[in-house]
Amino acid sequence: MAILIHTLADHNDDINYCAFSSSCLATCSLDKTIRVYSLNNFTELPYSPLKGHTYAVHCCCFSPSGHILASCSTDGTTMIWDTRDGRMLAVLEQPSGSPVRVCRFSPESTYLVSGAADGSVVLWNVQSLKLYRSGNVKDGSLVACAFSPNGNFFVTGSSCGDLTVWDDKMRCLCNEKAHDLGVTCCDISSQPVSDGEHGFRYFQMASGGQDNEIKLWLILFADFLGVELKYKCTLNGHSAPVLACAFSYDGQMLVSGSVDKCVIIYETSTGNTLHTLSQHTRYVTTCAFAPDSPLLATGSMDKTVNIWQFDLKQPCAGNIVENASKVAVEDWSEDDVSAWLCAQDLADFVGLFKMNNVDGKELLNLTKESLINELKIESLGLRRKVLQKIEELRMKTISVPVTIPDEFLCPITRELMKDPVIAADGYSYEKEAIENWINSKKRSSPMTNLPLPSPTLIPNRTLKMAISRWLETQQK
Repeated sequence: MAILIHTLADHNDDINYCAFSSSCLATCSLDKTIRVYSLNNFTELPYSPLKGHTYAVHCCCFSPSGHILASCSTDGTTMIWDTRDGRMLAVLEQPSGSPVRVCRFSPESTYLVSGAADGSVVLWNVQSLKLYRSGNVKDGSLVACAFSPNGNFFVTGSSCGDLTVWDDKMRCLCNEKAHDLGVTCCDISSQPVSDGEHGFRYFQMASGGQDNEIKLWLILFADFLGVELKYKCTLNGHSAPVLACAFSYDGQMLVSGSVDKCVIIYETSTGNTLHTLSQHTRYVTTCAFAPDSPLLATGSMDKTVNIWQFDLKQPCAGNIVENASKVAVEDWSEDDVSAWLCAQDLADFVGLFKMNNVDGKELLNLTKESLINELKIESLGLRRKVLQKIEELRMKTISVPVTIPDEFLCPITRELMKDPVIAADGYSYEKEAIENWINSKKRSSPMTNLPLPSPTLIPNRTLKMAISRWLETQQK
């Protein structure tokens, strides 16, 4: 059972990523900062927040020792921080100057990978903090990356839908079209598995995409076969694009977050859903398991990070929950309702609801009066808590996750444009964002990194009208 034990609400903009070390949790945001918390009591460390990036921070990660933290940003840099005192150790500039979307340390801290919006991939030597090797994906932006547990290879995912396997010499070992609408995230389990037939050791990988799917893969290394990427299965719990996925450190669970505002936890051996968590009120952008404790962190565009704890000693009967969009709430069985109660930290009511045969339809019709008179819940506080959770569920059943068309988002801020303008590179941007970019970047294009022939900005009235019409349809 996953229990919500703490909520962090210190960032003043969307949460983009969160990462654990053995003693700390780091979070980063569109607000340009990285915050670091102690796992002892979730208090912010004295040197936090870390400031240095001039644009949104997209990703952060700890070195295996936990002594170093890396962060990357739209400003085209990856910054290295000392987690003992918060000192900035280095600023690694992406050679192309393109916005950096993802960064990862290798398991032995030998290398750090940074991947950018122009598809460039850079392997940095962590000891010297110098560029070691670089390359490019075939097409699209590089948005996801994961190292194998042995550090011999890493996988990148791109917005064009490809998964690419690289070795530590930056040689492309194989390439696979994984998600037709684009890859959004990937992770590799730290626990290898055997195929049971030839005795080969596989690495299990998960990838998420704009197609609403999570795919599980097996990566095989063999001298006579080279590298083989084998599709295993697809997990279809989400009703909207999957934005984040992560394996638990024992490899037995996989967590995912989505535009549908839900967090789903799967059992990797069976693909069954163990928990569906629906506390976030906007897109879930990141999720991460702690390495040495039964903790899970989930971050969202609602500007919060939720910390969950797994109570492994008290499993809840019927805790396999179908996503509400896959099975309508009014069609839930009594077991589905029991599982939902567990996910909402209301497990004490499972027996009471089962005794009264409360299924999905009955759940949605519960009122204050029925809780008092029929279910005999005497505590005012508990009644309020149950009614609040039911109201949240009602709102979820009538709301449809809205995906903003990508062409309406500013390439710099990734927010809906209010005053779109066309720059000399032919791309449209939010006026204020591109003006600030030109002033700080000496007239380079955020999309191509080539010099802008002119600082002239032309209002894109056609795009502004299209955005206005789209907003009107969302209000109906």
